[in-house]
Amino acid sequence: MTTLNALWSFALVVGLLTLTPGLDTALIVRTAAIGHSRRAWGVVAGIQTGTLTWGILTSLGITAVLTASALAYEVLRWAGAAYLLWMGLSMLWSTRRPAAGEPTMDESGPATGEGGGFRSGWRQGTVTNLLNPKMGAFYVALLPQFIPAGASPLTFGVLLACVHIALGVVWSTILVLVARRLRNVLQRPAARRVMDRVTGTVIAGFGIKLAASSH
Repeated sequence: MTTLNALWSFALVVGLLTLTPGLDTALIVRTAAIGHSRRAWGVVAGIQTGTLTWGILTSLGITAVLTASALAYEVLRWAGAAYLLWMGLSMLWSTRRPAAGEPTMDESGPATGEGGGFRSGWRQGTVTNLLNPKMGAFYVALLPQFIPAGASPLTFGVLLACVHIALGVVWSTILVLVARRLRNVLQRPAARRVMDRVTGTVIAGFGIKLAASSH
């Protein structure tokens, strides 16, 4: 496989993966739709930081050790599942109707304690990505197939990860722009409760799925 063919083939595979709705999509759209633009871009940056980290670890062979170790994989899996469940249930809890005199979500922000800062969004995106052992397993299975014979595994592996990141940033930008167009509607208390219930359910569902999955 030539270098150019490897890049195009990899771009096609991860491009289809990027377009598939999932945890990242739900997190980015929800954050942008409630008006936290800087936080939304932080989430995008955090997700791509995680992707780059997985790419580097896989190219160095470290991720293969992780996925081969039952104990390491289980620890990471349960940590990721607990984090996703906490995040999803926190969003669901924030949708409870406020009692008389209690500020609404638009006045006080969701119960998860979210701020609108880039750094807090970056942390959330990074942790969400790195605590997903399926991401590591995916890279272990995929990356070596697209590294041409004679190429440096580290250099070419990082290049492939950068292709994935570029596609992810483009798609995330579209999601953020669309969500911002709709935020006047989605920031209404009733609409936001529905959105948080849907997003919280999706994220908690990913947590349950991760907890129930086997190595």
